[in-house]
Amino acid sequence: MKKPVSLLRICAMLLLAQPFVGAAQAQPKVKPIGAITPSSAQDQAKPSPAATATGKAGKATVTVKYSSPAVKGRTIWGGLEPYGKVWRAGANEATTVTFDQPVTVEGKALPAGTYAFFVIPMEKDAWTVIFNKTANQWGAFKYDEKQDALRASVKPRKAASLNERLTYTVESPGLVLRWENIELPVSIK
Repeated sequence: MKKPVSLLRICAMLLLAQPFVGAAQAQPKVKPIGAITPSSAQDQAKPSPAATATGKAGKATVTVKYSSPAVKGRTIWGGLEPYGKVWRAGANEATTVTFDQPVTVEGKALPAGTYAFFVIPMEKDAWTVIFNKTANQWGAFKYDEKQDALRASVKPRKAASLNERLTYTVESPGLVLRWENIELPVSIK
């Protein structure tokens, strides 16, 4: 005949098991792939953290919102970003540029508004910068040339030093994209 388990033994087993139950509950939760975390500290830990550049170009306030990928020892131009193909000019969502009043970009008129900003890098020729009316889009996967508000040719220049992270600055005479060994100045007035 089996001996009955005493109440004292059951309580002792429960007390001994409690730390293991608590540890199992304290495990970090796994986030689904592509989940966005609103915390700025966590955003900075991302491979391509969100960034914003704001400044004046003529009388207009220009705001560039982008995700900033790193070089990480890779060849960017002609490698990660192939020549002759539309590039989202950042990582993740398409880069956006907002003008609070009408401007001229490389001498061409552009109304005030928010635009997706794309670039077509070229190996030897001038690059094409594109301001597209569909501002909210993921990358360049659904890029539609029919939605372009403006296209202009811009000559890139060699950077003085390696730019590990993609950055934008709004400075005279407009905005400048810097990444790897290239600077792309876009005239805005």
